[in-house]
Amino acid sequence: MLSSSPPLVVGFFQGPISPAAPQLNWQRLGQALQNSPPPPNTLLVLPELWASGFVYPQLAELGRQTPWLLEQVRDLAARHQILCAGSLVERVESGSEVKLYNTLFISDKSGVIGKIRKQHLFSFWTEDQWLTAGAPSGPVATATHGLVGGLICYDLRFPETAREQCQQGATLLMVSAQWPQARIGQWRTLLQARAIENQAFVIAANGCGIGADINDPALGGHSLIIAPNGDILQEADDQERLIWQTIDPQQQTQLRQRFNTVAPCPYPARENQKIVSLAQCAAIIKARKNIGQRIVFTNGCFDILHAGHVEYLQAARQQGDFLILGLNSDSSIRAIKGETRPINNESQRAQVLAALACVDAIVLFGDETPLHLITTLRPQVLVKGADWEEEAIVGGREVKANGGAVVRIPFSTPTSTTAIITRIKGHPPVSAPEKS
Repeated sequence: MLSSSPPLVVGFFQGPISPAAPQLNWQRLGQALQNSPPPPNTLLVLPELWASGFVYPQLAELGRQTPWLLEQVRDLAARHQILCAGSLVERVESGSEVKLYNTLFISDKSGVIGKIRKQHLFSFWTEDQWLTAGAPSGPVATATHGLVGGLICYDLRFPETAREQCQQGATLLMVSAQWPQARIGQWRTLLQARAIENQAFVIAANGCGIGADINDPALGGHSLIIAPNGDILQEADDQERLIWQTIDPQQQTQLRQRFNTVAPCPYPARENQKIVSLAQCAAIIKARKNIGQRIVFTNGCFDILHAGHVEYLQAARQQGDFLILGLNSDSSIRAIKGETRPINNESQRAQVLAALACVDAIVLFGDETPLHLITTLRPQVLVKGADWEEEAIVGGREVKANGGAVVRIPFSTPTSTTAIITRIKGHPPVSAPEKS
């Protein structure tokens, strides 16, 4: 924000959430605003899944009501001349496939102006069994409050989620939550930490009363408005509350002019650390498994890196928390593909692959197959292309015997190293992807 930015008004609505009752929850919000209307241009944050609660078996059907709810929010925003932000079930249909997201919608009098999906699903409440995690999202542009970022409940525990949005220009973070009373001390601490480390205003709305069908834990309330230096400007108790606060962007500007902790974004340059021996990789994996990470393994030649490779590796990385790439050595490629291959030697191929953010570790191997790597590292997920039959995937039987899974990923880009080489030689391109 510029130093000449005028004061802004932000607020939260904190209330109980009646399970699977959008009409009742909507009426509760409308009544609160009617009884105590906030000033025009207030940015009002609502709790997580404020219209339904976590009634998992009914979420798919409740998602059908989200468009209607967003129309009501738009009308409410127009009536009171405010912005509203709160999470709802987002239902996305693609053919016969239905995906559900926990999505923070930001609306003004014109309707939805932006949305941010929850990235980290709370497995302790089995959220990951019913909902799909959202991809990282940038901040949302508003006419009155500039760029605003958003977190949904469990996202609060992952500093990088807020950090990425603030480094893209968000000066204000909205948090929509159903945080239990049992961990309300952590709620306050984490909110203050996100404000301090990002030098950002934080507006956090939590539910209160009995939760909506997650073994009925008591929600903690204590919604907060926090200044960029961590000072608490407003804090609710554990009852239904509608509270707003005028904030001064000049406070943030002056703080960041003295010292700025959100702007620095140095390049980490970790590429060389990714290329490891089998023994080094085994030690890395042991430590990561000990903290509960899900290890993914794939292998290939990756001679001339192309878009199909990148899409495949990105999809592989999404299967867990850490992706190991078993990279065929030059000698093993010559044995498989002939003396004219590889085009690029193993050290160059490893260097290029290590620059990909989706690849976490690279281990060269010279055997005919990666079976020794797989049985040594014992990944929980083994990934290969969908052009491989599962029964033919080396290591698949061993991974499944250890309780793991085999995932076959289709190639969405019709290209291959062979096709590229053929095109360079001046022959018609070969479009079918090759096994890698």
